[in-house]
Formats: sequence, structure tokens, C-alpha cells
Amino acid sequence: MLEKIFHYFNHNNLKDKQYEFLFDTYEGDEVVVYDTETTGLDRNNDEILSIGAVIIKGNKILMSQTFEVYLKPSKEISTKSIEIHRIRPCDVENSLSAQEGIEKFLHFIGSRPLVGYYLEFDVAMINRYIKPWLGITLPNKKIEVSSIYFDKKIALIPQGNIDLRFDIILRDLDLPNMGQHNAVNDAVMTAMIYLKLIENKKISFKHST
Repeated sequence: MLEKIFHYFNHNNLKDKQYEFLFDTYEGDEVVVYDTETTGLDRNNDEILSIGAVIIKGNKILMSQTFEVYLKPSKEISTKSIEIHRIRPCDVENSLSAQEGIEKFLHFIGSRPLVGYYLEFDVAMINRYIKPWLGITLPNKKIEVSSIYFDKKIALIPQGNIDLRFDIILRDLDLPNMGQHNAVNDAVMTAMIYLKLIENKKISFKHST
């Protein structure tokens, strides 16, 4: 009930009717898995440098329909930040403005559900840009893969300490780690985690704790 009320008022706050499509009821079999690379983890002050996404249709990752965009930040990228995501000032010098890039992202996702790892942060970063611009926050259904993993794992080891680090989840599900810290790669790996978790009623975990 509270979710429906929030959705109603969120929709009511929409400033630009061109984005009504975000609130359409989605009844298909696709989800969008996405990830962002940012200048830091402060959702109030840091900026998005890139967004990567991929579509899952049914039980298939549509690699032919990946999305990637780089955004030009308003401030200099710190050396510490570059060490993490390897995005240098020269890589984003001729990139799109934040609004242009996020506009493309909104048209890519439509009203489909969003899937991610630490999705709350990625959604908050998008919301930081679209709230003052469109008056809304992302209305899409949101699915957190670490929550699905935790629920399946804790059922097997109720007293266990569940490690939710990304690389640990990949290893535990016997999935390949594509290595390079990149928004599209991270989205694809998250998509693999999601499919493995939802397609198997009984998952064989490599580690019991």
C-alpha cells in the first residue's frame, strides 16, 4: 500500500510529460541490469562518470543490446577515484553532459524492472540528477541480487555469516570474474548472478560459509 501511495505521488511530481513512459505498467519478460562508475561513494556530492547496462530477456543476456555512456563531470576526477575505475579526465573530456547521458539511459530502460548489485547506490546516483530535472525518482521495480543470494544462502546455513562481497558471490556461484572494473562488465557479471539465482531452485554453492 505504501509503495502504491509513493508511486502515485512520485508520478504526480513529474515535470516533463515526455517521460510518462517511465510510469507505464510493464508486463514483459525483460529486466535491465545496470551499474554506474562514479567519482566516489558520496551520493550527495560525487558524480556519475559512466553507466553500463544490459538487458535480460527470459533467461538470456542480450549482449547485442548493451548500453554504455560516459558523462563529463563538473569537477576534476581524483587520483584515488581513477585507481578504482581507470576512467581518466581525457576519457570523458568529450563525453555527454550528465543530463544528455541520463536522458539516453532513461529511454533505454523504459519502465522495465532494474536489477543490480548495491542497486540502492546506483539508483540514488541517478535520482540525484533526475529529481531536480524531472521532479521524480526512478519509479521502476528494483531487484537487488545480493538480497536474493542472501535469502538462498541463509536457508542452507541459518547460523552462518554470509559474505556479500561481489567477487565472493561470483566465486560461490562458480561464475567467471571478468576482472576489469567497468560499468558494462559489472552489469554483465551481475546479470549472470541474477540468472543463476532465479533459474535454479536448488543451487550448489562452492562454500558452505
